Amino acid sequence: MKKGFATSLHCHPIKKTGFLILKGTAEVQIGLYKKNIKKYTPMSILVLRPGLFHRIKASNKSDLFALEIENPYIKNDLIRMKDNYGRSRKGYESLKNTRGFNKKDILFEIPKKNKKNRYKLNDIKVDISYFKNFNNLKSYDDKSISIILDGRIMSEKKKTVITTGEIVKSFTLKQLSNYFKIDGKILLLKAQKNKVGKN
Repeated sequence: MKKGFATSLHCHPIKKTGFLILKGTAEVQIGLYKKNIKKYTPMSILVLRPGLFHRIKASNKSDLFALEIENPYIKNDLIRMKDNYGRSRKGYESLKNTRGFNKKDILFEIPKKNKKNRYKLNDIKVDISYFKNFNNLKSYDDKSISIILDGRIMSEKKKTVITTGEIVKSFTLKQLSNYFKIDGKILLLKAQKNKVGKN
């Protein structure tokens, strides 16, 4: 999102939406009151329940880069209330109002079996891989962030603990691994700040 620009004040009645801030500062209005604005900096997690009105603005200092996760994925699940760009009470724009992909854009791909896809977004390293158990999670940096892209973690009684679309600190996943198990396999995205001097 370009610096100084903002989304509509809107909600998603059905889906839960999560954000991982990668670069810049997000000024987030949660609810209908402008007084309720919080700032989120890189590696911050923001998860919004269904039906919660919100507006995200990029600070005036720099563009905002964030990963957005929706569950379930329902593209037309949008109610706009207020908008600075003439879209109040309208749904999503058509594709003609969006820009196409270019060579600089990163397209995440599902990794092949036993493989890890690696990407670099600004100074954030992103790995995407499947896990059948928690053994390899033990090496995760506690400051990294994990996003469950597919699958679930469950209790012994087969109750879902967390599932697709959840964004948690890797430290949290490691704690959960002591009590719960992966149901079959999960697809995880791990994001962490690139250590100085390493790629």
